[in-house]
Amino acid sequence: MKILVVEDEIGIANFLKQGLEEENYEVLVAYEGEKGLELALKNKPDLILLDWMLPKINGLEVCKMIRKSDTKTPIIFLTAKDTVQETIEGLKAGANDYIKKPFSFEELLERIKIHFR
Repeated sequence: MKILVVEDEIGIANFLKQGLEEENYEVLVAYEGEKGLELALKNKPDLILLDWMLPKINGLEVCKMIRKSDTKTPIIFLTAKDTVQETIEGLKAGANDYIKKPFSFEELLERIKIHFR
């Protein structure tokens, strides 16, 4: 299974890449929204982990743009945006799930597995 991580904090992106690869996922990484959108549309990942606050194009807009052509790929927001209103906004933009930073990697893995059932 291929997972696209769109995260501008290099340390978090590398942590996610390493942890997911240890779980036998293929991982693509983008550090800004424009590249994340490009990789999502070109590589058709099985799941997308998406930060909200990204350079060039924010995650909310990336999510909306992906949903214009892809309604099935699960998108999980992984973000520091943590108000109820922001969570609702992210879900309305097309995300399937919403995890607030700081996060538990074990919980993230379980949520990923749920979307692959």
